Amino acid sequence: MNNYLKQIQNYHTLVLYSTDNSFGFGYRKNNNIKSDKLFIKQFDNDLCNNLIVEFNKFISKENLQKVNKISVSIGPANFNASRLIVVLARTISQQINCPLDSFSSFEIMAKRIASKNNIFTNKKSFWIYKKLKRKGFIAGKYEICHKEKNSSDLVIRETVLPKVVKELDSTVLTFEANFDDKEDLKELLDLANKNLLNSNVDSWRKVLPLYPISPIN
Repeated sequence: MNNYLKQIQNYHTLVLYSTDNSFGFGYRKNNNIKSDKLFIKQFDNDLCNNLIVEFNKFISKENLQKVNKISVSIGPANFNASRLIVVLARTISQQINCPLDSFSSFEIMAKRIASKNNIFTNKKSFWIYKKLKRKGFIAGKYEICHKEKNSSDLVIRETVLPKVVKELDSTVLTFEANFDDKEDLKELLDLANKNLLNSNVDSWRKVLPLYPISPIN
């Protein structure tokens, strides 16, 4: 067993996630997918208070103290939800002295989109976009890191962080962003575990919500 595998044997991973209209939590013990515990809920009128209430129901204090790694989705998604979920993740990370890292919502869904559209070629790139209510798009660029026939082995690299663009280039491969709460929570757990050794206990300071436009757009 290599050193990496030895270090993740006793890892308990916690992830926090939000979309345009929902939020969720995921918990995995010892990098064992069968141990996954997921929670997903649609927004209500008091997201700020209910987020804490639902989180306290989701994980016990005992299990929270066992967490070795936290990952959070930072958007682009609902602005208030992204902000609140990141604040919660940062607070927990700081309180239990646990590393925190983050992934954009588009990066989390990129593997699922690539698999669905049979994109397996090494160095093949594509864009994921979200149309804005007014003009323009939010778009990020993603690249297949190696060629694998098995979609579960795909590795996706985010080469351009989601940003505002006026138009989409008609010559490049593009897909509209779409959330899948359950599958994306599982992918966030996978990404968190693959990135276990790349964060430190002070990393929460660097994690901020990603929202390329103003909250009112």
